[in-house]
Amino acid sequence: MITRLFLKLTDYPAFRRLVWKPVYELLAKYFRSKEWSLMNYGYAPSPGEPLLTLHPQDKVNRYPIQLYYYLAVKVRLGGCDVLEVGSGRGGGAACLKTYLDPKSITGLDIAGNAVELANEYFGSAGISFVRGSAEQLPFADESFDVVINIESSHTYGSVPQFLSEVKRVLRPGGYLLCADIRTKSDMVLFTQQLKTCGLRMELQEDISDNVRRAIELEEPIKQQRITEHIPKSLQPIFKQFAGVKGSKAHLQLASGELRYFRFVLQKPL
Repeated sequence: MITRLFLKLTDYPAFRRLVWKPVYELLAKYFRSKEWSLMNYGYAPSPGEPLLTLHPQDKVNRYPIQLYYYLAVKVRLGGCDVLEVGSGRGGGAACLKTYLDPKSITGLDIAGNAVELANEYFGSAGISFVRGSAEQLPFADESFDVVINIESSHTYGSVPQFLSEVKRVLRPGGYLLCADIRTKSDMVLFTQQLKTCGLRMELQEDISDNVRRAIELEEPIKQQRITEHIPKSLQPIFKQFAGVKGSKAHLQLASGELRYFRFVLQKPL
């Protein structure tokens, strides 16, 4: 009952603003496993996409890393200044730095504990993490070549405000790389918001089946982590949050009620 109520309330922007920050603060404070440094639903590649070769220590996070990688390779990151909005525990930004060699990558997250954890685990030359709001980015105009946003925008109170801020901090010719989940009707709205934000749509792709397959393929690892690290009383709601096989997200991706898209947008010169 509590799980169903929580999931229903997250449909409302005011509740999203209220609830997601403390959720991520608590996760970063009490669940400090470096191995679980990415928490997205993951991505299983489509036929024809090249096999991603990972360092041995990264193989445990193969599917969440692939969600980043197969979006990020749509543009060139080498030599670029990159901003990740919604960087969480830092694992995604760290993998982009390792595998795609941007000049610098800055991660921004609303949760202070997550920022602290990310800097502890991954902060180094060329990669850093700061606290801030996606709807009020604490950066100067035209500071970045690429902004990446993975499975985060659905938690924002105002997506148009976020997109306005992205446009402001991007350099002319820069890119927004975005991947996220919505109901079918909300995906129509989100797509319209992207198309009218002042950036040019270069790619719009439904990857719902790729994400669903990744959830199923990652199931043993995810269940083991939850059993080992999450108190038993909290496991039912955390399984919904994490998107295990049989969760609301997994079942609705399979039925088509939920859609997962990736987008590439470019700021005009």
